[in-house]
Order: sequence, then C-alpha cells, then structure tokens
Amino acid sequence: MEINCLTMVPKKNRLQKKTEIVRVFKKGKGFKEDFLILKLVKNNLEKSRFSFIISQKVSKKATTRNKIKRRLSEIVRLKLKKIKKGIDVILIACPGLEEKDFWEIEESLDKLFLRANLYV
Repeated sequence: MEINCLTMVPKKNRLQKKTEIVRVFKKGKGFKEDFLILKLVKNNLEKSRFSFIISQKVSKKATTRNKIKRRLSEIVRLKLKKIKKGIDVILIACPGLEEKDFWEIEESLDKLFLRANLYV
C-alpha cells in the first residue's frame, strides 16, 4: 500500500495557467463568506480545478500564507469527491483568515460551497 504524504489537491485538479485564472476572474461568478471569496466558471472538462490566492494583505510572512494555502488545499482535497465536475474555482483569502483554525476555515468553505451550489 502506497501512502501519499503530500496533502494537496492532485495536480490534475489544479488551475495553473495564468490565462485560465484570468478567465475565471473575468467570466466567473463570485461568492463571499467570512474571510473567503470564491470565484467559479464552467470548464467543459471531466474534472474540477482549483487555485488559491493568498495575498500579502493577509500576512506579510510567507510561512503564514503557505500555511493558509495548505489548509485550504487539504480541505478541498477531502471534499473533492462531493464536488461537481467541470468547474474551475478560485479561492481568495481575505485578511483575518490567518487567525482562524482549520475547523473554522472548513466550516466557512462548506457554507461557501453550498451557496455556490458546488456539491453533487
């Protein structure tokens, strides 16, 4: 049995190209919950893809921003099976999120996904 120690969203489920991210910003629908903003747009693929944006406004420290990104990524990875296919999603962190713990972030993300009708 192989153990995957990387707790991130799989590579096939990541938005990586700048053009794809810009497309989500321009054509996407937006939702806000607590300290998170979600933008989404359909992508005509058999998978949903995610990207996370944590700016220096959230924290000047890269370690803090990376921690937030890892938490968001892990929550999305755990919920991937319940999320609809064929959607590109960008999650944007707002200042204040760095003070939340994992479970509070998960709760906010759950509410956001429900409002955006992302669950199957």
